[in-house]
Amino acid sequence: MHPTESDRAELKLSHLPPQVVTLLLTEQAPPRLVAHLTLVHDAAVHLCRLVAKTWPGLAIDSAAVVFGAATHDIGKARIPAELSGPGNLHEAEGERLLLSHGIAPPLARFARTHGAWDGAGQLALEDLLVVLADTIWKGKRSKILEDAVVAAITAATGTATWEAFMKLDSILGTIAAKADDRLGWQGRFPTV
Repeated sequence: MHPTESDRAELKLSHLPPQVVTLLLTEQAPPRLVAHLTLVHDAAVHLCRLVAKTWPGLAIDSAAVVFGAATHDIGKARIPAELSGPGNLHEAEGERLLLSHGIAPPLARFARTHGAWDGAGQLALEDLLVVLADTIWKGKRSKILEDAVVAAITAATGTATWEAFMKLDSILGTIAAKADDRLGWQGRFPTV
């Protein structure tokens, strides 16, 4: 059973982009994966909106971030064991899957970079925001990740580090506040 319109309405979740829905149907993605991608996408929508409101002069490609969040784990459709167990094979597989469906490399990369962000050198702010959405939707916080996002924001805007941290902390607190509801909602969908 995949999430339905009424399921999404229950938590007022954003709709996945139609292109992503088609990909998930084509790949016969398990319901839990569709639910997870829906939740991370929704977190990314809120994150991008709040970041843009807080730092209106900050240039970010919000469309790329929300697409990346909606597809970051799509490789798990082909490696379903990683839906309920550890592993990172889905990252490269997800990028290959997206490329094979004609998704442009700048968008397909999020499937790969979301899992290797802390050792991959300097990533674009968009990549970090996809990782942040994948972390904060469930209320999890990562000092290393948040520091990287703050550093990118301060470099781009000239905002003082402490001020950027305080504002980002407030944004993340707002999104994390609904984590228990999101976790419960995702848990209703089977992994197969």
